[in-house]
Amino acid sequence: MIWRMRYSPGRRALAALAGLALLGLLTGFDVLPDLLWTVAACLLVLALLADWFLVHTLSVPQVRRDMPGSLSLGVRAQVGLEIESRGQYRPLARLHDLYPAEFDAPELPLELRIDYGISRYEYGLRPTSRGDAHFPGIDLLLRSPFGLWWRKERVGEAALVRVYPNFSAVSRYALLAMEDRLSEIGVRKRRRRGEGSEFQQLREYREGDSLRQIDWRATARVRKLISREYQDERDQSVIFLLDCGRRMRAQDDALSHFDQALNAVLLLAYVALRKGDAVGIGTFGGQNRWFAPVKGHASINRMLNQLYDLQPSLSTPDYARAAMELLARHNKHAMVIIVTNLRDEDSEDMRAAVHALRRRHLVLLASMREAAIDDAVSKPVGGLTDALRVTAAQSYIENRNQYMDALRAQGVGCLDVLPSELSVDLVNLYLAIKARGAL
Repeated sequence: MIWRMRYSPGRRALAALAGLALLGLLTGFDVLPDLLWTVAACLLVLALLADWFLVHTLSVPQVRRDMPGSLSLGVRAQVGLEIESRGQYRPLARLHDLYPAEFDAPELPLELRIDYGISRYEYGLRPTSRGDAHFPGIDLLLRSPFGLWWRKERVGEAALVRVYPNFSAVSRYALLAMEDRLSEIGVRKRRRRGEGSEFQQLREYREGDSLRQIDWRATARVRKLISREYQDERDQSVIFLLDCGRRMRAQDDALSHFDQALNAVLLLAYVALRKGDAVGIGTFGGQNRWFAPVKGHASINRMLNQLYDLQPSLSTPDYARAAMELLARHNKHAMVIIVTNLRDEDSEDMRAAVHALRRRHLVLLASMREAAIDDAVSKPVGGLTDALRVTAAQSYIENRNQYMDALRAQGVGCLDVLPSELSVDLVNLYLAIKARGAL
Protein backbone atom coordinates (compact mmCIF):
# COMPACT_ATOMS: atom_id res chain seq x y z
CA MET A 1 0.00 0.00 0.00
CA ILE A 2 2.80 2.44 0.89
CA TRP A 3 4.62 1.56 -2.35
CA ARG A 4 1.50 2.21 -4.43
CA MET A 5 0.96 5.53 -2.72
CA ARG A 6 4.53 6.74 -3.24
CA TYR A 7 5.19 5.41 -6.76
CA SER A 8 2.99 5.50 -9.83
CA PRO A 9 3.76 4.60 -13.45
CA GLY A 10 4.28 7.43 -15.89
CA ARG A 11 2.84 7.81 -19.37
CA ARG A 12 5.88 6.19 -20.93
CA ALA A 13 5.49 3.11 -18.76
CA LEU A 14 1.79 2.83 -19.61
CA ALA A 15 2.55 3.25 -23.30
CA ALA A 16 5.26 0.58 -23.10
CA LEU A 17 2.88 -1.84 -21.35
CA ALA A 18 0.22 -1.16 -23.99
CA GLY A 19 2.80 -1.87 -26.70
CA LEU A 20 3.79 -5.07 -24.96
CA ALA A 21 0.15 -6.12 -24.78
CA LEU A 22 -0.26 -5.46 -28.51
CA LEU A 23 2.91 -7.42 -29.20
CA GLY A 24 1.50 -10.31 -27.16
CA LEU A 25 -1.73 -10.19 -29.16
CA LEU A 26 0.18 -10.43 -32.42
CA THR A 27 2.25 -13.27 -30.99
CA GLY A 28 -0.93 -15.11 -30.02
CA PHE A 29 -2.09 -15.00 -33.66
CA ASP A 30 1.31 -16.32 -34.80
CA VAL A 31 2.06 -13.07 -36.60
CA LEU A 32 5.28 -12.64 -34.60
CA PRO A 33 7.48 -15.27 -32.95
CA ASP A 34 7.09 -15.94 -29.23
CA LEU A 35 10.76 -15.20 -28.62
CA LEU A 36 10.27 -11.57 -29.67
CA TRP A 37 7.56 -11.00 -27.04
CA THR A 38 9.69 -12.73 -24.37
CA VAL A 39 12.70 -10.54 -25.09
CA ALA A 40 10.56 -7.36 -25.16
CA ALA A 41 8.92 -8.28 -21.84
CA CYS A 42 12.28 -8.96 -20.20
CA LEU A 43 13.72 -5.68 -21.46
CA LEU A 44 10.67 -3.73 -20.23
CA VAL A 45 10.83 -5.35 -16.81
CA LEU A 46 14.53 -4.56 -16.52
CA ALA A 47 13.91 -0.93 -17.60
CA LEU A 48 11.08 -0.56 -15.08
CA LEU A 49 13.18 -1.97 -12.26
CA ALA A 50 16.25 0.09 -13.15
CA ASP A 51 14.26 3.29 -13.51
CA TRP A 52 12.42 2.61 -10.25
CA PHE A 53 15.72 2.11 -8.46
CA LEU A 54 17.09 5.37 -9.85
CA VAL A 55 14.07 7.42 -8.79
CA HIS A 56 13.99 5.63 -5.42
CA THR A 57 17.55 6.69 -4.66
CA LEU A 58 17.00 10.32 -5.63
CA SER A 59 17.59 12.78 -2.82
CA VAL A 60 14.37 14.57 -1.97
CA PRO A 61 14.68 18.37 -2.26
CA GLN A 62 13.72 20.56 0.67
CA VAL A 63 10.80 22.90 0.07
CA ARG A 64 9.96 25.92 2.20
CA ARG A 65 6.80 27.98 1.89
CA ASP A 66 6.94 31.75 2.30
CA MET A 67 3.56 33.41 2.72
CA PRO A 68 1.99 36.26 4.72
CA GLY A 69 0.98 35.60 8.30
CA SER A 70 -2.59 36.59 7.44
CA LEU A 71 -4.68 36.93 4.31
CA SER A 72 -7.65 39.09 3.32
CA LEU A 73 -10.87 37.65 1.94
CA GLY A 74 -11.00 37.89 -1.84
CA VAL A 75 -7.60 39.59 -2.11
CA ARG A 76 -4.96 37.83 -4.21
CA ALA A 77 -1.70 37.13 -2.39
CA GLN A 78 1.64 35.83 -3.62
CA VAL A 79 3.01 32.66 -2.04
CA GLY A 80 6.71 31.96 -2.42
CA LEU A 81 8.25 28.47 -2.64
CA GLU A 82 11.97 27.92 -2.06
CA ILE A 83 13.38 24.60 -3.32
CA GLU A 84 16.82 23.47 -2.20
CA SER A 85 18.37 20.48 -3.97
CA ARG A 86 21.83 18.96 -3.38
CA GLY A 87 21.55 16.14 -5.93
CA GLN A 88 23.44 16.25 -9.24
CA TYR A 89 20.53 14.92 -11.28
CA ARG A 90 17.99 17.56 -12.39
CA PRO A 91 14.65 15.74 -12.28
CA LEU A 92 11.45 17.01 -13.82
CA ALA A 93 8.97 17.67 -11.03
CA ARG A 94 5.39 18.68 -10.33
CA LEU A 95 4.74 20.69 -7.21
CA HIS A 96 1.32 21.20 -5.68
CA ASP A 97 0.81 23.17 -2.47
CA LEU A 98 -2.05 21.68 -0.47
CA TYR A 99 -4.13 24.82 -0.01
CA PRO A 100 -7.73 24.75 1.35
CA ALA A 101 -10.37 23.56 -1.10
CA GLU A 102 -12.28 26.85 -0.81
CA PHE A 103 -9.31 28.85 -2.14
CA ASP A 104 -8.46 29.65 -5.73
CA ALA A 105 -4.94 28.96 -7.05
CA PRO A 106 -5.14 28.56 -10.85
CA GLU A 107 -1.35 28.45 -11.32
CA LEU A 108 -0.97 25.18 -9.42
CA PRO A 109 0.42 22.60 -9.91
CA LEU A 110 3.80 23.94 -10.97
CA GLU A 111 5.84 21.96 -13.48
CA LEU A 112 9.54 22.65 -13.16
CA ARG A 113 13.03 21.29 -13.52
CA ILE A 114 14.79 21.11 -10.16
CA ASP A 115 18.26 22.59 -10.44
CA TYR A 116 21.17 22.14 -8.09
CA GLY A 117 21.15 24.73 -5.31
CA ILE A 118 18.29 27.00 -4.32
CA SER A 119 15.46 27.95 -6.68
CA ARG A 120 12.53 30.23 -5.97
CA TYR A 121 9.03 30.16 -7.44
CA GLU A 122 5.76 31.98 -6.79
CA TYR A 123 2.07 31.35 -7.33
CA GLY A 124 -1.06 33.43 -6.75
CA LEU A 125 -3.60 32.47 -4.09
CA ARG A 126 -7.02 34.05 -3.55
CA PRO A 127 -8.92 33.19 -0.34
CA THR A 128 -12.67 32.80 -0.82
CA SER A 129 -13.65 32.10 2.79
CA ARG A 130 -12.68 33.55 6.16
CA GLY A 131 -11.33 31.73 9.19
CA ASP A 132 -8.38 29.46 9.89
CA ALA A 133 -6.82 28.15 6.67
CA HIS A 134 -4.85 24.90 7.02
CA PHE A 135 -1.97 24.08 4.69
CA PRO A 136 -1.00 20.46 5.57
CA GLY A 137 2.08 20.40 3.36
CA ILE A 138 3.30 20.27 -0.24
CA ASP A 139 3.02 17.33 -2.62
CA LEU A 140 6.13 16.89 -4.76
CA LEU A 141 6.17 14.48 -7.72
CA LEU A 142 9.64 13.53 -9.02
CA ARG A 143 9.93 11.92 -12.45
CA SER A 144 12.42 9.10 -12.94
CA PRO A 145 15.32 9.54 -15.40
CA PHE A 146 13.65 7.39 -18.10
CA GLY A 147 10.23 8.86 -17.40
CA LEU A 148 8.70 5.50 -16.42
CA TRP A 149 7.85 6.38 -12.82
CA TRP A 150 6.66 9.24 -10.63
CA ARG A 151 7.73 9.35 -7.01
CA LYS A 152 5.42 11.23 -4.62
CA GLU A 153 6.74 12.88 -1.47
CA ARG A 154 5.07 15.12 1.12
CA VAL A 155 7.49 17.96 1.80
CA GLY A 156 7.37 21.32 3.53
CA GLU A 157 5.86 22.16 6.89
CA ALA A 158 2.21 22.46 7.78
CA ALA A 159 0.94 26.01 8.27
CA LEU A 160 -2.09 27.71 9.76
CA VAL A 161 -3.00 31.11 8.32
CA ARG A 162 -5.80 33.42 9.40
CA VAL A 163 -8.06 34.82 6.70
CA TYR A 164 -9.54 38.15 7.79
CA PRO A 165 -12.35 40.19 6.29
CA ASN A 166 -11.18 42.49 3.55
CA PHE A 167 -10.21 45.58 5.50
CA SER A 168 -9.43 47.67 2.43
CA ALA A 169 -12.58 49.77 2.91
CA VAL A 170 -11.43 50.78 6.38
CA SER A 171 -7.91 51.48 5.15
CA ARG A 172 -9.29 53.64 2.38
CA TYR A 173 -11.50 55.46 4.86
CA ALA A 174 -8.48 56.22 7.03
CA LEU A 175 -6.54 57.57 4.05
CA LEU A 176 -9.42 59.72 2.82
CA ALA A 177 -10.10 60.99 6.32
CA MET A 178 -6.55 62.27 6.58
CA GLU A 179 -6.93 63.97 3.19
CA ASP A 180 -10.47 65.27 3.90
CA ARG A 181 -11.88 63.46 0.84
CA LEU A 182 -14.54 61.28 2.46
CA SER A 183 -17.14 62.28 -0.12
CA GLU A 184 -15.38 59.99 -2.61
CA ILE A 185 -16.86 56.97 -0.87
CA GLY A 186 -20.22 58.62 -0.24
CA VAL A 187 -19.71 59.75 3.37
CA ARG A 188 -21.29 63.17 3.80
CA LYS A 189 -19.94 65.85 6.10
CA ARG A 190 -22.74 67.14 8.30
CA ARG A 191 -21.25 70.25 9.91
CA ARG A 192 -18.58 72.83 9.37
CA ARG A 193 -15.55 72.98 11.60
CA GLY A 194 -16.39 74.28 15.08
CA GLU A 195 -20.00 73.12 14.99
CA GLY A 196 -21.26 70.18 16.98
CA SER A 197 -23.24 69.37 20.07
CA GLU A 198 -20.57 69.25 22.79
CA PHE A 199 -18.70 72.39 23.92
CA GLN A 200 -14.96 72.20 23.38
CA GLN A 201 -13.37 75.64 23.80
CA LEU A 202 -13.56 79.41 23.22
CA ARG A 203 -11.56 80.98 20.40
CA GLU A 204 -11.39 84.12 18.31
CA TYR A 205 -14.10 84.64 15.73
CA ARG A 206 -13.27 83.30 12.25
CA GLU A 207 -14.87 84.21 8.98
CA GLY A 208 -17.67 81.76 8.30
CA ASP A 209 -18.65 81.21 11.95
CA SER A 210 -22.39 81.49 12.52
CA LEU A 211 -23.83 84.14 14.85
CA ARG A 212 -25.06 81.37 17.15
CA GLN A 213 -21.46 80.46 17.91
CA ILE A 214 -20.55 83.93 19.23
CA ASP A 215 -20.20 84.15 23.01
CA TRP A 216 -21.39 87.73 23.69
CA ARG A 217 -20.25 87.81 27.31
CA ALA A 218 -16.72 86.85 26.40
CA THR A 219 -16.86 89.26 23.46
CA ALA A 220 -17.83 92.17 25.76
CA ARG A 221 -15.13 91.23 28.24
CA VAL A 222 -12.22 91.24 25.77
CA ARG A 223 -13.78 93.73 23.30
CA LYS A 224 -13.42 91.44 20.26
CA LEU A 225 -15.57 88.71 18.78
CA ILE A 226 -15.20 85.34 20.56
CA SER A 227 -16.76 82.12 19.22
CA ARG A 228 -17.66 78.91 20.96
CA GLU A 229 -16.19 75.82 19.33
CA TYR A 230 -18.09 72.57 19.58
CA GLN A 231 -17.32 69.01 18.71
CA ASP A 232 -19.40 65.92 18.16
CA GLU A 233 -20.40 64.01 21.25
CA ARG A 234 -17.66 61.74 22.56
CA ASP A 235 -17.32 58.98 25.12
CA GLN A 236 -20.55 57.32 24.01
CA SER A 237 -21.10 53.61 23.41
CA VAL A 238 -21.98 51.94 20.13
CA ILE A 239 -22.99 48.27 20.28
CA PHE A 240 -23.64 46.08 17.25
CA LEU A 241 -26.00 43.11 17.34
CA LEU A 242 -24.87 41.07 14.34
CA ASP A 243 -27.20 38.38 13.00
CA CYS A 244 -25.43 35.08 12.24
CA GLY A 245 -28.59 33.24 11.18
CA ARG A 246 -29.39 31.33 8.03
CA ARG A 247 -30.63 34.28 5.97
CA MET A 248 -27.22 35.93 6.19
CA ARG A 249 -25.90 33.10 4.01
CA ALA A 250 -27.63 34.65 0.99
CA GLN A 251 -25.26 35.81 -1.72
CA ASP A 252 -25.83 38.29 -4.57
CA ASP A 253 -22.24 38.60 -5.79
CA ALA A 254 -18.76 37.51 -4.70
CA LEU A 255 -19.51 38.16 -1.01
CA SER A 256 -22.33 36.75 1.08
CA HIS A 257 -24.72 39.04 2.95
CA PHE A 258 -22.90 38.10 6.13
CA ASP A 259 -19.51 39.15 4.77
CA GLN A 260 -21.01 42.44 3.55
CA ALA A 261 -22.53 43.01 6.99
CA LEU A 262 -19.24 42.19 8.71
CA ASN A 263 -17.40 44.69 6.50
CA ALA A 264 -19.98 47.37 7.34
CA VAL A 265 -19.68 46.67 11.06
CA LEU A 266 -15.89 46.94 10.96
CA LEU A 267 -15.99 50.15 8.95
CA LEU A 268 -18.44 51.86 11.30
CA ALA A 269 -16.54 50.52 14.32
CA TYR A 270 -13.41 52.19 12.98
CA VAL A 271 -15.28 55.47 12.40
CA ALA A 272 -16.84 55.38 15.88
CA LEU A 273 -13.49 54.71 17.53
CA ARG A 274 -11.99 57.68 15.69
CA LYS A 275 -14.88 59.78 17.00
CA GLY A 276 -13.95 58.87 20.57
CA ASP A 277 -16.76 56.40 21.20
CA ALA A 278 -16.52 52.93 22.69
CA VAL A 279 -17.53 50.05 20.43
CA GLY A 280 -18.88 46.63 21.38
CA ILE A 281 -20.21 43.71 19.34
CA GLY A 282 -22.63 40.91 20.20
CA THR A 283 -23.61 38.12 17.82
CA PHE A 284 -26.71 35.93 17.80
CA GLY A 285 -28.43 33.36 15.62
CA GLY A 286 -26.26 30.29 16.17
CA GLN A 287 -22.93 32.01 16.87
CA ASN A 288 -23.06 33.82 20.21
CA ARG A 289 -20.04 35.98 21.00
CA TRP A 290 -19.66 39.13 23.07
CA PHE A 291 -17.08 41.89 22.78
CA ALA A 292 -17.68 44.48 25.51
CA PRO A 293 -17.54 48.16 24.48
CA VAL A 294 -14.00 49.56 24.60
CA LYS A 295 -12.31 52.69 23.30
CA GLY A 296 -9.05 53.27 21.45
CA HIS A 297 -7.78 52.62 17.93
CA ALA A 298 -6.14 49.36 19.00
CA SER A 299 -9.61 47.92 19.66
CA ILE A 300 -10.18 47.35 15.95
CA ASN A 301 -7.41 44.73 15.90
CA ARG A 302 -8.98 42.92 18.85
CA MET A 303 -12.33 42.95 17.04
CA LEU A 304 -10.78 41.46 13.94
CA ASN A 305 -9.28 38.63 15.99
CA GLN A 306 -12.68 38.03 17.61
CA LEU A 307 -14.66 38.03 14.37
CA TYR A 308 -12.39 36.85 11.55
CA ASP A 309 -13.55 33.22 11.74
CA LEU A 310 -17.22 33.97 12.41
CA GLN A 311 -19.56 32.20 9.96
CA PRO A 312 -23.35 32.28 9.45
CA SER A 313 -25.18 29.24 10.77
CA LEU A 314 -28.34 27.40 9.76
CA SER A 315 -30.24 28.65 12.83
CA THR A 316 -33.17 31.05 12.91
CA PRO A 317 -32.32 34.32 14.70
CA ASP A 318 -34.11 35.08 17.97
CA TYR A 319 -34.19 38.88 18.17
CA ALA A 320 -36.03 39.08 21.49
CA ARG A 321 -33.56 36.77 23.20
CA ALA A 322 -30.61 38.70 21.75
CA ALA A 323 -32.10 41.92 23.13
CA MET A 324 -32.56 40.47 26.62
CA GLU A 325 -29.00 39.14 26.68
CA LEU A 326 -27.69 42.56 25.69
CA LEU A 327 -29.70 44.27 28.42
CA ALA A 328 -28.25 41.84 30.94
CA ARG A 329 -24.68 42.53 29.77
CA HIS A 330 -24.80 46.31 29.28
CA ASN A 331 -27.08 48.55 31.35
CA LYS A 332 -25.69 51.96 30.36
CA HIS A 333 -27.23 54.04 27.58
CA ALA A 334 -25.80 53.17 24.13
CA MET A 335 -26.55 53.22 20.43
CA VAL A 336 -27.57 49.65 19.56
CA ILE A 337 -27.36 48.76 15.87
CA ILE A 338 -29.09 45.54 14.80
CA VAL A 339 -27.59 44.25 11.53
CA THR A 340 -29.73 41.58 9.91
CA ASN A 341 -31.81 40.45 6.93
CA LEU A 342 -35.37 41.10 8.07
CA ARG A 343 -38.46 39.29 6.79
CA ASP A 344 -42.19 39.75 7.36
CA GLU A 345 -42.38 36.71 9.61
CA ASP A 346 -39.90 38.36 11.98
CA SER A 347 -42.10 41.39 12.67
CA GLU A 348 -43.46 40.33 16.06
CA ASP A 349 -40.10 39.10 17.34
CA MET A 350 -38.36 42.25 16.15
CA ARG A 351 -41.06 44.47 17.65
CA ALA A 352 -40.56 42.81 21.04
CA ALA A 353 -36.78 43.22 20.81
CA VAL A 354 -37.01 46.88 19.84
CA HIS A 355 -39.55 47.61 22.59
CA ALA A 356 -37.23 46.09 25.21
CA LEU A 357 -34.11 47.88 23.95
CA ARG A 358 -35.69 51.33 23.50
CA ARG A 359 -36.38 51.69 27.21
CA ARG A 360 -32.63 52.08 27.76
CA HIS A 361 -30.90 52.52 24.40
CA LEU A 362 -31.09 54.33 21.09
CA VAL A 363 -31.95 51.61 18.56
CA LEU A 364 -31.03 51.45 14.88
CA LEU A 365 -32.01 48.69 12.46
CA ALA A 366 -29.84 47.98 9.41
CA SER A 367 -31.54 45.40 7.21
CA MET A 368 -30.26 44.08 3.91
CA ARG A 369 -32.56 43.09 1.07
CA GLU A 370 -31.82 40.69 -1.75
CA ALA A 371 -30.93 42.17 -5.12
CA ALA A 372 -33.22 39.57 -6.70
CA ILE A 373 -36.26 41.43 -5.34
CA ASP A 374 -35.24 44.68 -7.07
CA ASP A 375 -34.39 42.78 -10.24
CA ALA A 376 -37.82 41.12 -10.27
CA VAL A 377 -39.56 44.52 -10.19
CA SER A 378 -37.34 46.15 -12.81
CA LYS A 379 -37.55 43.38 -15.43
CA PRO A 380 -39.98 44.02 -18.32
CA VAL A 381 -43.33 42.26 -18.29
CA GLY A 382 -43.83 39.97 -21.27
CA GLY A 383 -46.68 37.76 -20.15
CA LEU A 384 -48.83 36.49 -17.31
CA THR A 385 -45.92 34.81 -15.51
CA ASP A 386 -43.88 38.01 -15.57
CA ALA A 387 -46.85 40.05 -14.37
CA LEU A 388 -47.39 37.70 -11.41
CA ARG A 389 -43.69 37.89 -10.57
CA VAL A 390 -43.67 41.69 -10.58
CA THR A 391 -46.89 41.87 -8.56
CA ALA A 392 -45.57 39.49 -5.91
CA ALA A 393 -42.26 41.34 -5.64
CA GLN A 394 -43.98 44.72 -5.44
CA SER A 395 -46.31 43.45 -2.72
CA TYR A 396 -43.34 42.13 -0.76
CA ILE A 397 -41.55 45.49 -1.03
CA GLU A 398 -44.64 47.45 0.05
CA ASN A 399 -45.18 45.24 3.10
CA ARG A 400 -41.53 45.63 4.00
CA ASN A 401 -41.70 49.41 3.64
CA GLN A 402 -44.81 49.59 5.81
CA TYR A 403 -43.08 47.63 8.53
CA MET A 404 -40.01 49.87 8.36
CA ASP A 405 -42.23 52.96 8.56
CA ALA A 406 -43.94 51.54 11.64
CA LEU A 407 -40.54 51.09 13.32
CA ARG A 408 -39.50 54.62 12.38
CA ALA A 409 -42.70 55.92 13.95
CA GLN A 410 -41.55 54.31 17.21
CA GLY A 411 -38.28 56.26 17.06
CA VAL A 412 -36.13 53.52 15.53
CA GLY A 413 -33.66 54.58 12.85
CA CYS A 414 -34.02 52.17 9.92
CA LEU A 415 -31.99 51.28 6.87
CA ASP A 416 -33.29 48.94 4.18
CA VAL A 417 -30.55 48.74 1.57
CA LEU A 418 -28.70 46.39 -0.73
CA PRO A 419 -25.73 44.67 0.94
CA SER A 420 -23.25 46.57 -1.22
CA GLU A 421 -24.69 49.89 0.02
CA LEU A 422 -24.76 49.03 3.70
CA SER A 423 -21.28 50.24 4.70
CA VAL A 424 -21.55 53.84 3.52
CA ASP A 425 -25.24 54.27 4.43
CA LEU A 426 -24.61 53.02 7.95
CA VAL A 427 -21.70 55.42 8.45
CA ASN A 428 -23.81 58.33 7.16
CA LEU A 429 -26.64 57.46 9.55
CA TYR A 430 -24.24 57.32 12.49
CA LEU A 431 -22.65 60.66 11.57
CA ALA A 432 -26.08 62.27 11.23
CA ILE A 433 -27.07 61.10 14.71
CA LYS A 434 -23.77 62.33 16.14
CA ALA A 435 -24.24 65.73 14.48
CA ARG A 436 -27.72 66.09 15.99
CA GLY A 437 -26.46 65.16 19.42
CA ALA A 438 -29.10 62.46 19.60
CA LEU A 439 -26.84 59.76 20.98
